[in-house]
Amino acid sequence: MQVRTLLERPLLAARDYRCEAGPSDRPFVECFREHSISYVRRGSFGCHARGERHELVAGAFLIGHPGDEYLCTHEHHAGGDECLSFHFAPALIDGLDGRGATWRAGALPPLPELVVLGELAQAIAEGRSDVGLDEIGVLVAQRLLDLLAGRVRPCGKASARDRGRVVETALWIDANAAQPIDLETAAAAAGLGAFHFLRTFGRVLGVTPHQYLVRARLRRAARLLADGDRAVTDVAYEVGFGDVSNFVRTFGRAAGMSPRAFRRAARGERKIFQESPDARA
Repeated sequence: MQVRTLLERPLLAARDYRCEAGPSDRPFVECFREHSISYVRRGSFGCHARGERHELVAGAFLIGHPGDEYLCTHEHHAGGDECLSFHFAPALIDGLDGRGATWRAGALPPLPELVVLGELAQAIAEGRSDVGLDEIGVLVAQRLLDLLAGRVRPCGKASARDRGRVVETALWIDANAAQPIDLETAAAAAGLGAFHFLRTFGRVLGVTPHQYLVRARLRRAARLLADGDRAVTDVAYEVGFGDVSNFVRTFGRAAGMSPRAFRRAARGERKIFQESPDARA
């Protein structure tokens, strides 16, 4: 089993699991250490727990409850499996209103209400979206728990107090965009629970907190590129991107051209806007 940690926060962790076991390999016992939800993005495996047997294929979800053991098998598929897994701290579980029987369902088959979020989560994990990995983890968990409990959450309107908190927090994010800010930090600044903050922020401003953070960084990066001669690497780090390649990719997706091409355009090279995207390097 290959395990790669994608995100590690006090309230939530995200990990990539890749297993190469097949029909010739012996089944093995696993134990859940915390509440978790794993999206099967490829392959298949079996889960035997509490007298029930589940066959998980691409698009299915494995649901983990702390302390529960399950027998993992690969008797029907020789290609192993790959999963994107979210692990939740007890404090976040309390906020999600998800303790009890809902976490003992074991697994869920591919459901349209969930697979689209699972694929979005995978796109985020691969750097193809500016939604936060912690944000999508919380949303996947709440959607899954609502389905299991038969709940339909009303959209509703944000109260005047919550709207004020969101606006104040957005201004705080903008002022501190160069610093590491995750969902937990932003929610604490707003004085709200992580899930309530995430829903309310999106309802009030139309974007997630992480999207707002990324766009605040991009705005500052565009100003620095247009006004000065700082190296692209320096600009990336100064505005808060911890990885230059991620900055170049994110900026290119937003601007339709590389940071260097944007700088040339800001200096009057109008022909850049007539070039094909591949030529704007």
